[in-house]
Amino acid sequence: MSENLYLIDAMAMIYRAYFALISSPLINSKGKNTSAVFGFVNSLIKIIEDEKPHHIAVCFDTEKPTFRHVEFKAYKAQRQEMPTDMPWQINIVKDVIKAFNIPMIELDGYEADDIIGTLTQQAEKEGCTSYMVTPDKDYMQLITDKVFMYKPQRNLYGSKMSDVEKIGIEGVIAKFGVPPNQVIDILGLMGDTADNIPGVKGVGEKTAATLIQQYGSIENIYENIEKITKPKLKEILIRDKEQAFLSKKLATIICNVPLHINFHDLKMKDCDKPKLAELFKELEFKTLTRKYLPEGEKVTAADIQNDLPVREPTSATVYPSDILVNIPEKVRVIKTIKDRVHEYTTVSNDKDYDAMIKLLSKADLISFDTETNSKDCMDCDLVGMSFSIKSNEAYYVPVHGTIKEKAKEDSLFQSKEKEKRPGIEINYAVEKLRPILESDKIRKIGQNIKYDYVVMKNYGITMKNIFFDTLVGSFIISPEGYHDMDFLSEKYLSYRPIPITALIGTGKDQVTMDKIEVSKVAEYAGEDADITLDLYHHIKFELEKLDQYTLCREIEFPLVKVLGDMEYEGIKIDEKILGKLTIDTDKLIKELEKKICELAGETFNINSTKQLAVILFEKLKLDTVKKTKTGYSTDVKVLEELKTKHEIIPLLLEYRTLSKIKSTYLEGLAKAVNSKSKRVHTSFNQCIASTGRLSSVNPNLQNIPIRTEAGRSIRKAFVPKDKSFKILSADYSQIELRIMAHYANDENMIKAFKDKHDVHTETAMRVFSLEDKKDMTANHRRKAKEVNFGIIYGIGAFGLASRLEIKNSEAKMIIDRYFTEYPKVRTYMEETKAFARKNGFVETLKGRRRYLKQINNQNAVARAEDERAAINMPIQGTAADMIKIAMINIQEEITKKKMKSRMLLQVHDEL
Repeated sequence: MSENLYLIDAMAMIYRAYFALISSPLINSKGKNTSAVFGFVNSLIKIIEDEKPHHIAVCFDTEKPTFRHVEFKAYKAQRQEMPTDMPWQINIVKDVIKAFNIPMIELDGYEADDIIGTLTQQAEKEGCTSYMVTPDKDYMQLITDKVFMYKPQRNLYGSKMSDVEKIGIEGVIAKFGVPPNQVIDILGLMGDTADNIPGVKGVGEKTAATLIQQYGSIENIYENIEKITKPKLKEILIRDKEQAFLSKKLATIICNVPLHINFHDLKMKDCDKPKLAELFKELEFKTLTRKYLPEGEKVTAADIQNDLPVREPTSATVYPSDILVNIPEKVRVIKTIKDRVHEYTTVSNDKDYDAMIKLLSKADLISFDTETNSKDCMDCDLVGMSFSIKSNEAYYVPVHGTIKEKAKEDSLFQSKEKEKRPGIEINYAVEKLRPILESDKIRKIGQNIKYDYVVMKNYGITMKNIFFDTLVGSFIISPEGYHDMDFLSEKYLSYRPIPITALIGTGKDQVTMDKIEVSKVAEYAGEDADITLDLYHHIKFELEKLDQYTLCREIEFPLVKVLGDMEYEGIKIDEKILGKLTIDTDKLIKELEKKICELAGETFNINSTKQLAVILFEKLKLDTVKKTKTGYSTDVKVLEELKTKHEIIPLLLEYRTLSKIKSTYLEGLAKAVNSKSKRVHTSFNQCIASTGRLSSVNPNLQNIPIRTEAGRSIRKAFVPKDKSFKILSADYSQIELRIMAHYANDENMIKAFKDKHDVHTETAMRVFSLEDKKDMTANHRRKAKEVNFGIIYGIGAFGLASRLEIKNSEAKMIIDRYFTEYPKVRTYMEETKAFARKNGFVETLKGRRRYLKQINNQNAVARAEDERAAINMPIQGTAADMIKIAMINIQEEITKKKMKSRMLLQVHDEL
């Protein structure tokens, strides 16, 4: 095999990584954005490991002007300021490249493109194959049979690299319709808005390609200008002749840069592993730190944090901090249980258990935790319980046996045999503990205490006075951070707890907690309760400091019990209806398969992307929208764009919808039915959405599709538990728009609601200047609805145009009219953004905060995502708080009136 050379366009790749993660940037515990570094490094490692380059270099631009700036003063002049958090990352990227022992090349007066062009030509002369690592289409002019473009695809969070696209001569022809040597002519005609290259105004890529295919070059076009038959095209070509030639010159990559470097000098060398490990540790890239640690060394969560997006708050005023662990990171000593003077008592006989119960009954506050043999709180056995009422002290109570039949009417565990283990007999343990856990006076705290609440409810105990949850409290402090006990104890206590994997193992060798000897479980479980007690004091202090404790005390902590009751209750699924729906859906899928194959003119595997692509783009000759390494994309976005081009496309979209309904919902729900209760028990999570919205998982019952008849029919399978019950659904009417009216204090919007007008009709009348409701169509109202809800999400003209399938100019006109009719809505938006810029966060009416790391970024693109969040979060978050308050109040009434009614499910504004 011939030698290969990989040349990386540094700034293009750094910017690509930065903006790929702009909506969820990676922020480390020191508040620094590391997205660009992480994305760049992952791309670099992929090249090193997958491609095994013989030669490699990273090429940078410099700040000095190039010949292009001299030739054309406006070259790149329109570019926005570099993002505020980018310079730091560029310097770190350079440190990482040095640690990889990879040469870096830059030269004043030239761009990275020119350096790469020069080196690829040099390498080609000696038979070396070159790969230009960049997403920039301008490099296509350099492609030959020995020079390729290596284009990494966009990836999610930078954690898993997608496939790359290696573009050769055929790829250039597929993109532009001309060979590489004519790309500069197309670029000269069409210009480049990114670099402010003017081109010929009015000539786009398609027209440029057609002209170059016909005439071969810009020079030849002007030699044959009289042959141009379209008057308008001829006119603009003559008008912008000088710009066309200038643009071609600006777009041409120089290949004779005086580098005084031979590509043979760019040999791939071994990296400096210790230096890389040190850099990645400082950046808090967990996986990468482990990867490059010298043999024999270990890395723990204490050394680094995580390599997933974490938006830590920073602002000009008060913000969450490590004030309680303000020892500098480099000298911070992380302690473990070996360093902790502690007394964890194993309670294994009735006498000691009675003594412990007596002690707990006098306590004001108890840290409580359960140990079970499964993560599923609705399908697990209790192995033991731990308690702590004083720092450094805890009790662990192992249990054995089974709940006596009918010992508690609503217990799901009535006659399950279980091998005897050391400890307290379960019936004795439960009955003695009941007065304490069901006491209104004794406060209970825990880490994710909802799990323990549901576990104990399965054993006939309904815990009362759930006072504090360290997981939930941590989430309120920093919504997009991490909240597991390992992370929190290291953050607040400089302490590393015993990892659960030290007991039960990992992977195929993992066992359940009931298989571990009691002495080991006692140490682990006692520590959990003890550390949770310490965390409670620290997190409560932080919440109070940030004025967030009231939100927790009034909404989040009382909600834990409400959600626990809903999870325990579950929802009955009529398996007969589900089975019939599955058969009916399967029949519809087969009918669609038949119709699709008839339209295709042959039988093929519809689920095969490759076979479908052949049908759509080769046989039916539909326009290609997106290409991947493996061929033409046929994803949903592509099909949506093609849905008006051929009658097969709507059928394919329907086929995919039905297939998803069948696999995800019909078959998924059937598998989710609990074997004991015969109900589906979803898990509600308070700690995912930074707006405060609840999420539902295992299974997700908030996402049952309702846009199609097949989707709506799934709801028929959700039935009351028996004939004496009915299912009632209640929701808020346009709650987010009402909240917007309140925040903006807009008279027109408020009047529409007070007069009980349909607000979408009202908006349609106003923005479309309709004088009489008779003039309004359903389409007017639909568009007005999109505008109303779009404004809440900070939508712009481009986004609205896409939603309504109209021109940008029309969308802009609609938005302008909207703000003319509802002027105070615009005022609210501007004032909210100003508040966010000053404080670094926005908040709901109840004080829930969302921190906005990018809100003061100089770069408009980086800033835009947080500006949209600033507008939306107070509205959506207030709506989330409102229904949570409603749920708490309803549960109190149900309990007070001893009603048999139960809450089952919450879907945002619907209960």
